[in-house]
Amino acid sequence: MRERQQLDDGINGLKRLEAQLSDNLELIEMGEEEGDTAIVGEAEAALKALRTEVTRQQIESLLSGEADANDTYLEVHSGAGGTESQDWANMLLRMYTRWAEKHGMKVELMEIHDGEEAGIKSATLLVKGHNAYGWLKTESGVHRLVRISPYDSQARRHTSFSSIWTYPVIDDTIVVDINESDCRIDTYRSSGAGGQHVNTTDSAVRITHIPTGIVVQCQQERSQHKNKAKAWDMLRARIYEAELKKREEAASEEAASKTEIGWGHQIRSYVLQPYQLVKDLRTGTESTNPQGVLDGDLDEFMEAALAQRVYGGAADVADID
Repeated sequence: MRERQQLDDGINGLKRLEAQLSDNLELIEMGEEEGDTAIVGEAEAALKALRTEVTRQQIESLLSGEADANDTYLEVHSGAGGTESQDWANMLLRMYTRWAEKHGMKVELMEIHDGEEAGIKSATLLVKGHNAYGWLKTESGVHRLVRISPYDSQARRHTSFSSIWTYPVIDDTIVVDINESDCRIDTYRSSGAGGQHVNTTDSAVRITHIPTGIVVQCQQERSQHKNKAKAWDMLRARIYEAELKKREEAASEEAASKTEIGWGHQIRSYVLQPYQLVKDLRTGTESTNPQGVLDGDLDEFMEAALAQRVYGGAADVADID
């Protein structure tokens, strides 16, 4: 039923675009015949907006990977920079939550580890929506922030790093066998603001897959059994994503592996002071509105990264100071 709905949406969307194109072309002809420049201007503006929508639909049609249509887990980890990077990780968590909400997706917080003074050390989101993994897989990597630190009494510029890691939620059509003897299961007390059963029982669960070193954790539910079930789902998804990445790396020489969260590994830089610029170091895509980007306006960057994955081509990877 979900696949049928997606196909219906695609066909109806194409028909809607064709109808809008035809209507606006007729309006331009009518306006030119009657000498009405206002109508012509409105129709031309509508055509420009339509072109943007067509480009987005074209890019979305490239999301043909076997897991692209699935929901996705998104992990945020703070890196080099102490309290600064933990605050930056929290800003990234908010940015992706805003992006998902703008696209009508549902977001669930699976686990979070707060920083000592501010921000977060790590967090995991579950993003539910059509093509959630297809879009967000382009965001995996290290993100760099340059700003005047609100935690520095001397108001000096600081550089902070945090990493994003995404992997798809797997459904019943995908079977991933895991030998439980290869896993270590630990329980611990949930972190958070408090409340019934929070910080009082060992309800949070951490599973370590020893052969691969993959670690997942869940503290969303009050019940340890529910958290353990969700953690097993997350582990299966991580192992499946690792296999997908192996196939992708075999098909293309582009490596998208996890790297150190620090200098020389970032995929995107966000500069807030002394000037304002967000630059993707893989595609060269730029924005002079970092506040808009941090509020979830990420489509331009995602589309460019997705097109580069599919079509290839050199990107301007010059770093910015």
